[in-house]
Amino acid sequence: MTPLEQIAPAFAEMAHSIVWASVATVDADSKPRSRVLHPIWEWDGTDLFGWVATVPSPVKQRHLAVHPYMSVNYWAPSHDTCSADCLVEWYTDDDTRTAVWGKFVSAPEPLGYDPTIIPGWDSPTSPAFAVLRLAPYRLRVQPGTLMTAATGAVLSWSA
Repeated sequence: MTPLEQIAPAFAEMAHSIVWASVATVDADSKPRSRVLHPIWEWDGTDLFGWVATVPSPVKQRHLAVHPYMSVNYWAPSHDTCSADCLVEWYTDDDTRTAVWGKFVSAPEPLGYDPTIIPGWDSPTSPAFAVLRLAPYRLRVQPGTLMTAATGAVLSWSA
């Protein structure tokens, strides 16, 4: 098992270099549903959290109301992969939405972007804009060189 202090920065660095993640939630009938999202991760030396700017769609709301978990997986053409299994919490308050909006606006591209490019996201307080907070309880980081050159090591952690 890799200490969180080692894997969290490696995970955030790889995730931010890949940017887009396939994520899965589970509905009330235990059927998975996947989608592509764009999390931004923060490691403060103690805790790792992800933030997702998203439309609070009825499907996501129903899934997370029953099963408040999300599996997040990143893959790059180099075969670098990292994943996080997370507890998920909705945030719809103006302060959090404004803060997360600012994180995406101020991050360098391609991680950062202007949220107003999304239809219905005119401001952080737009009704179509909500935030998910991801709290990982399991992390895995695997460099592509493990598969392509038999070098490197898998890092894994669970709470």
